[in-house]
Amino acid sequence: MLNKLLGIVPNAAEHGPLIDHCLEICHWFMAALFVGWSAFFFYTLWRFHRSRNPKANYHGVTSKASAHLEFTVVIIEAVLLLGFAIPLWDKRVAPEEWPDRDEALRVHAVGEQFQWNFHYPGPDNLFGRQDLHLVDGNNPLGIDPEDPASKDDIVTRNELHLVEFRPTVIEISSKDVIHSLSLHSMRMTQDAIPGSKIPVWFRPIKTGEWEIVCAQLCGGGHYAMKAMMTIEKQADFDQWFKDTSDRQHPAAAPATAQAASTPVQLATRIGQ
Repeated sequence: MLNKLLGIVPNAAEHGPLIDHCLEICHWFMAALFVGWSAFFFYTLWRFHRSRNPKANYHGVTSKASAHLEFTVVIIEAVLLLGFAIPLWDKRVAPEEWPDRDEALRVHAVGEQFQWNFHYPGPDNLFGRQDLHLVDGNNPLGIDPEDPASKDDIVTRNELHLVEFRPTVIEISSKDVIHSLSLHSMRMTQDAIPGSKIPVWFRPIKTGEWEIVCAQLCGGGHYAMKAMMTIEKQADFDQWFKDTSDRQHPAAAPATAQAASTPVQLATRIGQ
């Protein structure tokens, strides 16, 4: 309830409730600290006002209450860190928790000033080879068109499509400066660092559209570095992928259509 009052985006990931639970505990703890320390502050204003203490007391405070309170705060913070945050982090990065390679939808997310590029492998589930020297306005990731693995790959700009209930692995990188891919509804944020491919994974559990933002100040156009994430059913994703592939690989589309029409043409000739 407190998370909702604070305006946190509704969760749409399988692991999200664990993070939301940890956040809510932290928020209630911080609210208690705010009320407690505010009350203590006003008490000290009243207790040590000059009208009540016309002469300075050089002996200072003799009570140990404040020390006990500070020690209690440290203990609670340690419990939050060791009992909630670290186990949750371990569950997200443990090798045995990662989805199977063939089961997961794999995407490369590459940031640049000031946009996001998303690279999908084709049905072969293999990413095409990339070459820095091939990077240009029409080939922002430098994908080698001569590599057979790249023939069915697609690249989108500021448009990320994922499948409901299907585990997703995103490898995040950058072409220029440090960016940060922030998927609020997926409870996932990861810096995009030049020269590194950092993987994250999650499982979407709700269809819809959400905004993607860059969570790292990356230059004058940082405010405009936005993209859109769409979570959809597998059939809708397959149709979107096919339509996008046909646009990006028009030479392959007629060949596919020709192959599909061959049995019909053969049957027509036999009928004649």
